[in-house]
Amino acid sequence: RMRELAFLNKGLTIALKDERSDKETTFKFDGGIKEFVEHLNKSKTPLHGVIAFEDEKDHVGVEVALQYADDFTERLFSFANNINTVDGGTHLSGFKSALTRVVNQYCKTKNLFKGDNLTIEGDDARAGLTAVVSVKIPQPQFEGQTKAKLGSPEAESIVSSIAYEKLSRFLEEHPAIAGKIADKCLTEARARERARHERDLVRRKGLLESSALPGKL
Repeated sequence: RMRELAFLNKGLTIALKDERSDKETTFKFDGGIKEFVEHLNKSKTPLHGVIAFEDEKDHVGVEVALQYADDFTERLFSFANNINTVDGGTHLSGFKSALTRVVNQYCKTKNLFKGDNLTIEGDDARAGLTAVVSVKIPQPQFEGQTKAKLGSPEAESIVSSIAYEKLSRFLEEHPAIAGKIADKCLTEARARERARHERDLVRRKGLLESSALPGKL
């Protein structure tokens, strides 16, 4: 928890000392949540460097860091006023929708769908993604006593607009990284479509075999 707080508040030094044994640990991360993502992905093979940005709108501070790895597991962590919102909430929903829109828009603009009747869905855009979304919000509304989910409605639109603007600009300015991300998302979308098509074929075959109609029909 001490390390987590140091990640979420870049430049903050937290020293923890056990005076019984003189053991001491100090946590300080000048890179903030960018270093948090690097820490989370240390056993993975990243596809690119960590993308990080921050901004403020209507007194709500937003920080986001993300990085894709070569696997297909989604790892999303969200925080509101340093509280770990393990069940997500409006801030995480805003980030997810912005990411999906940005990737779709980029693929359309660069004509990467190439005639395929494809759309990048949320799961496609988040395959292999590690991301940390942290908001500092006055008078936050949480759902439930455990504060595991943020319910503040304004957080969704604010995080979504900031993330969309920053990510769109980043992809345009870094075509090599954008190409890797788009390729990964497209691969996932095509695999999903192929799996759906094969599932439909199996279902149709099963219906035909179970029917009482003559084989010729």
